[in-house]
Amino acid sequence: MSQIMNKYVDIFNDSLDRTFFDQVVNTKLEESMKYSLSAGGKRIRPVLLLMTLSMLHTDLKKGIETAKALEMIHTYSLIHDDLPAMDNDDYRRGLQTNHKVYGEAIAILAGDALLTKAFELITKDANIEAEDKIKLIRLLSESSGHQGMVGGQVLDMDSEDKEITLDTLRKIHRYKTGALIRFSVVAACTIAKANSKTFLLLDAFSQELGMIFQIKDDLLDIEGDFDKIGKAVGSDEINNKSTYISILGKVNTKIALEQHVNQALYLLDQLDEKYQTEELKSLTKLFASRDK
Repeated sequence: MSQIMNKYVDIFNDSLDRTFFDQVVNTKLEESMKYSLSAGGKRIRPVLLLMTLSMLHTDLKKGIETAKALEMIHTYSLIHDDLPAMDNDDYRRGLQTNHKVYGEAIAILAGDALLTKAFELITKDANIEAEDKIKLIRLLSESSGHQGMVGGQVLDMDSEDKEITLDTLRKIHRYKTGALIRFSVVAACTIAKANSKTFLLLDAFSQELGMIFQIKDDLLDIEGDFDKIGKAVGSDEINNKSTYISILGKVNTKIALEQHVNQALYLLDQLDEKYQTEELKSLTKLFASRDK
C-alpha cells in the first residue's frame, strides 16, 4: 500500500474504530459485524472517496460517514459472497471467513445488519445537507442493489460453466465490481457539488478504474500469492468462471489493463488545472500494479 493511501486509510480506520454499535442488544451479531469490518483489507473504496474529495478541495469530514457506509456495504457483500451457497470460501483477508467463525445464520444476519447500518450512518451525518443525503442514499442504493453490485453478482453466477463474450464479461464487472468503485467517486462529486464537466470526467474515470481493478483481480487469481491476497488462488478456474484471461489470454489481458490505465490518466488530465490529480493518478497506477 502506498504512503499516499496510508494517510487516508489511517483517517478512515480511526473514524471506523469510533463508530457506534448498539450495545443494548449486544449479541454475537455485533461481534460478527465487527469481525469482518475490522479484518483489514485495502479500504480502496473509502480511500478513493476521500481522495477525490480532497482533490475537489472539500473537507474530508463531509465524506467520512458516507465512506464508512460504503465500506459496510462492501464488507456485507464479501460476507455473503463467501457463504457455501455462493463462492464457498474458507478465507478472506487472510482470516477465516465469517461463516466459518460464527456459523452461516449469524454471517447472513451480519451482512444484513451492515447493509442496514450503512444507510443509518448517512441519515445521521450532521456534516452534509439533507438534500445531499437523499442523493447519496439513492446513488448507494442503485450501486449496491439489483441495478448494481447484486445484479452483477447474479449475472456472474448465471455465466458460470458457460462460454461468454467479452462484452458480457465487461457488463458483469461494470455492475459487480465497478458499481461501488464508481459510487466512491460520484459520491465525492455529489458532496463537493462538482460542476457538470468535472462530474462527467470523474464519472468516466471511475468506470475505467473499475475495469482496471477487476482485470488486475483476474490476473492475481492466477499470479497471486495467498499470503499477500489473503484468499485462495486459482478459484476462478476451479469454479469454471469466465475471466479476462480465459477470454483474451494473459498477454492480451495485460495489454487491455494498460489501455484502461492510459484512458483513466487521460481523463484526469482533462480536469481543470485547479485540481491536483497526482494522488488519483498514483492510485490508478497502484490499482494496476498491486500484488494483493
